[in-house]
Amino acid sequence: MTDKKLTCQTAIVTGAGRGIGRAIAMTLAANGANVALAARTEEQLRSVQAEIQSAGGTAEVFPTDLTNEAEIDALLAGTIERFGRLDILVNNAGLVKVRSIVETSADDWDQIMAVNVLAPFVLSRKAIAYLKDSSCAHIINITSALAVKGYADQGAYTASKHALLGMTRTLAKEMHDQGILVHAVHPGGVDTGMRFDEDRSILMNPQPIADAVIFLLTIEASGTVDEIHVRRTAGTPWG
Repeated sequence: MTDKKLTCQTAIVTGAGRGIGRAIAMTLAANGANVALAARTEEQLRSVQAEIQSAGGTAEVFPTDLTNEAEIDALLAGTIERFGRLDILVNNAGLVKVRSIVETSADDWDQIMAVNVLAPFVLSRKAIAYLKDSSCAHIINITSALAVKGYADQGAYTASKHALLGMTRTLAKEMHDQGILVHAVHPGGVDTGMRFDEDRSILMNPQPIADAVIFLLTIEASGTVDEIHVRRTAGTPWG
């Protein structure tokens, strides 16, 4: 995309070092947004930053442990210091452990909830103070197809995504009168480092998820979309 629909806007993208987060960050930058790249691994973020900059975009790297509230504070403060504003928050970072409920320890459960639910909650709650100053504020939570269904051996992950969707729906109602739009994007099978399928050819690449994010941000202002389900073409319609 070259029409730069998001010029002068600033976005934070979590989990931006690879997979869906990388695609979202690069597509936001291609549309003119300044992008704050957040994840644990600085090397991956630097690689994404270099790609964005080589294409003429603007990105800043913020290595962040999203389970650490002080580091979330530093991410927000650094973004405002660097870009002067915040318009878009994309909560994308996620953690999955493939094991049955019986095999899931309390520590496993807590780790997944900390990344998939608590971190988006804390970051959203703190970001709202800055988003209120934007005339085009959005929070977009990347959930999963498992936010609305359940799979065996992914119980903790499924529970976390159900919780994230519930929070998203509530926050959307609470922010409605304050001019902040809150959305959910539910990806189906995406070829990322979190997938363990033997046949990766049937998975979609991350770009359709990034395109869904851009759609939510650029739809004509008299209408909006609360949630988007994006499934792999090889999957079952309305599954």
